[in-house]
Amino acid sequence: MATPVILITGCSSGIGRCCAEGMRKRGWRVIASARRAADVAALREAGFEVISLDMASGEAVAAAATEVLAMTGGQLDAVFLNAGYGQSGPVERLSRQSLRDQFETNVFGNVDLLTHLIPAMRAAGRGRIVFNSSVLGSVAIRDHGAYVASKYAVEAFADTLRLELRGSGIHVSLIKPGPIESRFQANAAAARARLESREPLLREKRYPFTLGPEAVLRKLVHACEAHNPKARYPVTLPAHLIGLLRRMLPTRLMDLILARVG
Repeated sequence: MATPVILITGCSSGIGRCCAEGMRKRGWRVIASARRAADVAALREAGFEVISLDMASGEAVAAAATEVLAMTGGQLDAVFLNAGYGQSGPVERLSRQSLRDQFETNVFGNVDLLTHLIPAMRAAGRGRIVFNSSVLGSVAIRDHGAYVASKYAVEAFADTLRLELRGSGIHVSLIKPGPIESRFQANAAAARARLESREPLLREKRYPFTLGPEAVLRKLVHACEAHNPKARYPVTLPAHLIGLLRRMLPTRLMDLILARVG
């Protein structure tokens, strides 16, 4: 039986790098992607097959998809759409360009990439598509409107795809982390600083119940290898708790709770 192949986007650090290493240890052929040349070089030095991929560029996405399918002879058993970043800042200060930037990477790039890859999965009659969403794909918190909106959109596309691909042998799952140890907060601070034309504040806030990226890896393994993968995989305690509270509590009470978060 051929070695299963997975494409993982956003592998420079954190969740992406951990999942690339973990899936490789499980015997998967991992094709890792990163945007920056230095990260591509570091991944290649670590022994990965690597492609350069800027999710905000339609041309780059199309070229990367072509390269992946050429590398594998058209075989692609799974894709983990992990690349993305978060902006912070109140909605009233968001510019059209900042929203466009957020959606280009977190939403449009994912959908664009899948339009190039799904035909190969359809031809094989199987495949796993896994989106890295967020607990903020289910609830909103203040000062993260652009990121929250992008994750709601990711979940909408994933839910739609799951219905459209029903019976094709291609399964679609969402992983919903809460607080995970990564460079996410630092990258978000840098993104906000760029929009405000200032130096980023490099202070990191550690949220309660933060887990390491290996917690996401465990969910990815199930989504890619289980006979019946789940539609949604909450990861941390906050992700489980928020999902429960959202179903149980009225909006006004939920708002009171979420107003304390951030």
